[in-house]
Amino acid sequence: MVNLTIDNRSVSVPEETTIMEAAKSIGIPIPKLCYLKGVNEIAACRVCVVEIEGKEHLVTACNNAVEEGMIVHTNSPRVRKSRRTTVELLMSQHECNCAVCPRHANCSLQKIASDFNIIEVPFQTDIERILWNKDFPLIRDSSKCIKCMRCIQICDKIQSLHIWDLVGTGSRTSINVSGGRKIEEADCSLCGQCITHCPTSALRARDDTEKVWDAIENKDVITVVQVAPAVRAAWGERIGLGREEATIGKIVDALRRIGFDYVFDTTFSADLTIMEEGREFVERFRKGETRNRPMFTSCCPGWIRFVKSQYPHLVPQLSTAKSPQQMFGAVMKTYFAQSIGVKPEKIVTVSIMPCTAKKGESNMELFYEEYAGHDVDYVLTTRELVHMIRAAHIQPDTLKDQECDRLMRDGTGAGVIFGTTGGVMEAALRSAYYLITGENPSPDAFKAVRGNIDKKGWTEGTVHIGEAEIHAAVVSGLGNTRHLLEAIEAGEVRYDFVEVMACPGGCVGGGGQPIHDGEELANIRKGNLYDLDEKAPKRFSHENEDVLKLYQDYLETPGSHKAHLLLHTDHTVWEMPRAPHRD
Repeated sequence: MVNLTIDNRSVSVPEETTIMEAAKSIGIPIPKLCYLKGVNEIAACRVCVVEIEGKEHLVTACNNAVEEGMIVHTNSPRVRKSRRTTVELLMSQHECNCAVCPRHANCSLQKIASDFNIIEVPFQTDIERILWNKDFPLIRDSSKCIKCMRCIQICDKIQSLHIWDLVGTGSRTSINVSGGRKIEEADCSLCGQCITHCPTSALRARDDTEKVWDAIENKDVITVVQVAPAVRAAWGERIGLGREEATIGKIVDALRRIGFDYVFDTTFSADLTIMEEGREFVERFRKGETRNRPMFTSCCPGWIRFVKSQYPHLVPQLSTAKSPQQMFGAVMKTYFAQSIGVKPEKIVTVSIMPCTAKKGESNMELFYEEYAGHDVDYVLTTRELVHMIRAAHIQPDTLKDQECDRLMRDGTGAGVIFGTTGGVMEAALRSAYYLITGENPSPDAFKAVRGNIDKKGWTEGTVHIGEAEIHAAVVSGLGNTRHLLEAIEAGEVRYDFVEVMACPGGCVGGGGQPIHDGEELANIRKGNLYDLDEKAPKRFSHENEDVLKLYQDYLETPGSHKAHLLLHTDHTVWEMPRAPHRD
């Protein structure tokens, strides 16, 4: 242990503890902009400087360790003056039109400037403006970039994609897509982790709320909206609702008040996905097709983009099942349209998702009978849902629990846990057990494959179903995924079934979720979904009555020709830009 004094208070902390962490341990916050523990500890912003007695120069607190007998001042006149000047210089290169910024009131630079009571910038402004394709799902606004380099580090160290890089030198140093590429030419997975870790709004998802408002106001179309399982675990964070208060029923109420004609829960199509994907896995397993390489899940579009750009030879190992989002859209424009006597062209399907990659996935087309168009027309993130609730002046404390609309109302606990890493695998194994044995297992029989990452970077487990022995693995985060795929390719490990989610922690940690700078809330949100699963009256996808009725009335059986036309996809119909060669 090391003993030191911080702001006249004695503290004892373990060796190698940073000054910032030592101060935090006794309730003294030190401001920061670039720091991300274990990811970005490069002191690029210089906002965290402190004064140490006996040292001539101020020292950055985020990457300097404590020393025995050290006397630290975190708020001395020298410190305050240095920090204020640093923030003013950053603001001289930052577009400070905060009123029209998507991160207004949730921007770290704005908060620090407010804390220092900066009401004017004494330096000449020099704002960088780089053209960007505003139709792309991920948007970079160079005028908001403070060059903290978090995006580079997150993409390199956590997601292993190296999309961002420093360009230029000296005072002209900037950040842009690596290799001189345009973003459309890059092998970006659209995971959005760079967005959720950006301290300003230099990175954001394309906003589609105005298009959705236009659809709602158009009396010639019917608007149908679905809400993903992970959204319910996070939407209340930005509007003051606790986790037990922020129910799916209140989201339904909010969406009806906003003006949607029909509201549904994507949990329904998560169960539908299991019926198709679970059947597909059992079929491939029985044929021996998983002996050399596993079948991979296909519900995460960020993962699909990753495997297509990094390991295209593994694309045939993907399940052909569409994601729950796309399945819902396909069913909406066929089965549901038929049930209400409306042509599919008159239906606008909207998804509320925790994900930015879903915006890209919605470009997929549906061809069925005489209809040619999209399964899903618009995708909104959880953040955009909150914006729409605020735009409609809905007071959160007035929301009441309401049920989704009929025909596709039923959902199970298995569908709910789709929103977290390991949830798809667990849900699939629950139904695979039934398909193989004809009996239900204990709903908690497959806890071993929940996404509790071990030292390898993924979770593995061997599941016995009847006489079958299934080797399964679960991984989240694309850096971990790369390690897993390399181990599979090298013959170091062998699995029959692998679940992959692009975002660390799964959809609950998705790039479209509410942003809490410096906090990782995926595990807390994950716990919320598992609690909902445990309390659910049904916990097996194959017991979803509305899914069973869908097969009975329309799709015949899982894996039928009709089911394949609507619920499966050909992964070869579109390609990703390939990853550049890196030494």
